[in-house]
Amino acid sequence: MTMPEQTPETFRNQLTQARERVDHVLDEILTTLPFAATDMGKAMHYGALLGGKRLRPFLVYATGEMFGVTAENLDAPAAAIECIHAYSLIHDDLPAMDDDTLRRGKPTCHVAFGEANAILAGDALQTQAFAILAARPMPDVRPQDRLAMIAELADAAGLGGMCGGQALDLAAEGKNIGIHALEQIHNHKTGALIRASVRMGAMSAGEAGYAVLPALDTYAQAIGLAFQVQDDILDVIGHTDVIGKSQGSDAAHGKSTYPSLLGLKAAQDKAQALYQESLAALSQLEEHHYNTATLRELANFVIERNS
Repeated sequence: MTMPEQTPETFRNQLTQARERVDHVLDEILTTLPFAATDMGKAMHYGALLGGKRLRPFLVYATGEMFGVTAENLDAPAAAIECIHAYSLIHDDLPAMDDDTLRRGKPTCHVAFGEANAILAGDALQTQAFAILAARPMPDVRPQDRLAMIAELADAAGLGGMCGGQALDLAAEGKNIGIHALEQIHNHKTGALIRASVRMGAMSAGEAGYAVLPALDTYAQAIGLAFQVQDDILDVIGHTDVIGKSQGSDAAHGKSTYPSLLGLKAAQDKAQALYQESLAALSQLEEHHYNTATLRELANFVIERNS
């Protein structure tokens, strides 16, 4: 995946190329696993390749390639982060959690394959992520940087990251919580994996990547929160057939959201402020002569998307 002169059309092409590339890698891995033909194996494949923007793999590719790392070296972290994301969605949709029947416009995994297979498919996708990071070839990545990626993903997916955020989210259902508590939920539930995507892309470049991690962390935190704010906005103004899930599901579950706490206009203003924060962070990278055009366009995409 190259980084040509950036235009909205170029960006959309890059997003498509990244999605097709990581989907090919995931398909290759998941169809060659033992028991791939069982209902559980099919549920894994279904959950991982159900569709979606592949935002997290795209961030891995875009960040790594900003440092001159080739896509071949980035396939492992890109596929690994999507396995974690897919498992989280499968489990998030379960009756014991959000009890959703629609994901990306299609039946959720437990609806299609049964609750037991969905639970096991999520479990197996989680462990598969670390198998990919540990063993898939990354010819130009140092062993210590591969190990750092494994630790990064484990931290981002666990109690101090995504799972902790999901637990906070469930505990907050039906309760009146403040903006600070809401941001804590989203910085963990959604933001942790987005931040890990950017960080693993940088880690693939070794010392050059580590040197600018503070600016990249600021960028990732801003777009991660902006992504969730926009999700909350779409739950209010989006259409089910466009957003791919039931419109109004947050309100139905008694969840606090940015529009419910701030009002729709203030929530939209919040998304714009986070967008500007992300651009300011990228300006620091430009001082080191990095081409941030793709990451800038990605930030714009996050707050302009309608699905």
